[in-house]
Amino acid sequence: MQLSKRLQSLKPSATIAMSAKARELKSQGIDVISLSIGEPDFNTPDFIKEAAKKAIDENYSGYPPIAGYPELKDAIIKKFKGDNNISYEANQIVVSTGAKQSIYNVLQAIVDEGTEVIIPTPYWVSYSDIVELSGGKPVFVEGTLEVDFKITPTQLEAAITDKTRAIIYSSPCNPSGSVYSEKELKGLAEVLAKYPDVIIISDEIYEHIVYGDKNVSIASFPEVYDQTVTINGLAKAFAMTGWRIGYIGAPAWLAKACETLQGQVTSGANSIAQRAAITALEADSSSIKYMIDAFAERRELMLGWAREIPSFKVNEPKGAFYLFPDVSATFGKIYNGVQINNADDLALYILEYAQVAVVSGSAFGSKKCIRISYAASVDSLKEAMTRIKNALIEK
Repeated sequence: MQLSKRLQSLKPSATIAMSAKARELKSQGIDVISLSIGEPDFNTPDFIKEAAKKAIDENYSGYPPIAGYPELKDAIIKKFKGDNNISYEANQIVVSTGAKQSIYNVLQAIVDEGTEVIIPTPYWVSYSDIVELSGGKPVFVEGTLEVDFKITPTQLEAAITDKTRAIIYSSPCNPSGSVYSEKELKGLAEVLAKYPDVIIISDEIYEHIVYGDKNVSIASFPEVYDQTVTINGLAKAFAMTGWRIGYIGAPAWLAKACETLQGQVTSGANSIAQRAAITALEADSSSIKYMIDAFAERRELMLGWAREIPSFKVNEPKGAFYLFPDVSATFGKIYNGVQINNADDLALYILEYAQVAVVSGSAFGSKKCIRISYAASVDSLKEAMTRIKNALIEK
């Protein structure tokens, strides 16, 4: 028996794999602190849970519309207008089983064998695999720590060819925490407007978790509105990772294609979760401010602790809840009898000798870095960073 060629080449998610390894070690009684997964450590707010209970009592138990309940679409339309200055209509909205399915739907709808998709590095682990699963070729454009892990308009234009079908990026960025400014996005938009057949996929799942200026959506620039897909969802800002609600705002023709595809794969997203999502999106932003404030406090602490580790070089993330230090100073060195040759080695060493789970930057297209999530309690973070610092003392 043999798997299909596309499945044989598909790699497991590195973040999920490291999280599973941490859980396995914990089950063996080992005191592992897991800073590997991109999941808020808060519970879903009570007012959202109450909305779900109400939906159950009101018997929202039948198949929902494939592209989402009309009331949820209305809430998403208002959210896009109020938060992002983007105007969408109901036929441009598709609700899916998480933002990951939203991304999958879009890439499956537009990518053919041999077409190219530009992916700035570092990138979320699933982008390149979904592109390849769709038959496309990822084209990586490097953003380095020295430029806050962002790409320039010049780099972008140099990567565009007659085979380019799309560009996909996240801002705020997972894994680096970088956020493109309005001026920076404007520069990218001016380049992409010259290539109207290139679809822009803007992943904005972390948009509310920012420390400073408000996140800007590239679809708000009129010159690229007709070629942009805005990806979002409720997992991060509302601590609803397990509820699996994501959505897109897109050109109507592309939204229709995603709806058609989804109709043959999963159909509509969970009915109870959709009803709860309406309440979440209609709530005042102050209802989740306590989570953002906690992440902001942790970011400051984590930056301080990371800067105490001589072999770490770290930028200041402006969003999300990750540090993404350059750890190349550890390469070639030996700690506790273990030689570190790359970021993969370092992540495994930290897991074994510090009992802290982090993720190698190679999974995100940046081989000199590791990703450390600070979606954990302050006490856990302090202990984890102390362990890492002690494990990297040269003897």
